[in-house]
Amino acid sequence: MSDAASKRGKPISALRYFIRSEAAGGMLLMAAAAVALIVANSPAAPTYFAALHAYVGPLSIHHWINDVLMSVFFLLVGLEIRREFVDGHLSTWADRRLPIIAAAAGMVFPAIIYLSIAGGTPGLARGWAIPAATDIAFALGVLALLGRRAPASLKMFLTTVAIVDDMGAVAIIALAYTAELDFFALGAAALIFALMVGLGRRHEVRLWPYLLLAAGLWFAVFLSGVHATISGVLAAMAIPVRRSPGAPDFVDSPLHRLEHALQPWVAYGIVPLFGFANAGVSLVGIGLAELLAPIPLAVAAGLFFGKQVGIFVSVRLAVMMKIAAQPTGASWLQIYAVALLCGIGFTMSLFIGGLAFVDPVMVDEVKIGVLAGSVLSAVAGFLLLRLATPPSARS
Repeated sequence: MSDAASKRGKPISALRYFIRSEAAGGMLLMAAAAVALIVANSPAAPTYFAALHAYVGPLSIHHWINDVLMSVFFLLVGLEIRREFVDGHLSTWADRRLPIIAAAAGMVFPAIIYLSIAGGTPGLARGWAIPAATDIAFALGVLALLGRRAPASLKMFLTTVAIVDDMGAVAIIALAYTAELDFFALGAAALIFALMVGLGRRHEVRLWPYLLLAAGLWFAVFLSGVHATISGVLAAMAIPVRRSPGAPDFVDSPLHRLEHALQPWVAYGIVPLFGFANAGVSLVGIGLAELLAPIPLAVAAGLFFGKQVGIFVSVRLAVMMKIAAQPTGASWLQIYAVALLCGIGFTMSLFIGGLAFVDPVMVDEVKIGVLAGSVLSAVAGFLLLRLATPPSARS
């Protein structure tokens, strides 16, 4: 929260600030991905790929981005999840029901479609989770292009579903993509995490002790065999948040201060850099046969068909059975359009794809599938929402 806002006693809504930042960051992410594709298919391609695999210290530039900087991204994801569940739009079970139902179905259906297409090919079942995640920045960036045609209720619905979706993606990364475990390193990570929790219980409000311990937690998790980015989510769970109904950006809350400090760096720096480093794939020689290969087809179909069917059908059933209420002021056609936008899996899907496969050819096939499914979902969702929402709608 800005000092000016706190002095006026009118704190800015954390979720509204988040939506605005993510939408702008999503547009930058689109640009970064486009540039990566252009560079990867230009005479500069050898330099691009050589730079990503060049080592700086113990890690390549690609690993610095994916293992270190993305840990900061996951820290922000964890902070967003914790804030929303403790002091935000997911703080009650009534608020949680619809996003949880929609996100769960939106992860299960894409996985089923992926496995039905690629699961029978030896070694490919490992990629089942690639189309299960939604890229909130990219999706909100598309919504932002619609301006006032995108009602606030739809932005809120998309954001809360994507936040719950992130929880599922984090759990999948921790459970399904973990190598052999080093129990000594795991014990060290547990001890550091306990120290962070202890600081919170002692009502420590300074951020530097948590950040210092978070760095140690990253190193311990990195050595443990669990993917290092999970340390970011664990650290977020230990940072205290002060509940403040009606003022979700309370200035004395360590979580709120850290989230606001990290948001611009992640939205405008880390996520676009990740997109630039991971979206580059050579399209030379890519024809219909390559697009219909098991991995690209399974990923694209999972994102485009699995997401829209899983989310829309589950929401319709939940409302019909009176388990949850329909988003205020949103028509079913608008909700279907948002379900389409949830098929934009870019950041998380590329990230999980890099964990699922090590063969460069398979990784490139994942990128092709993610790009195809995400672009189809973005274009279809954008066009449908533009047609479904009158120009006079107010956000």
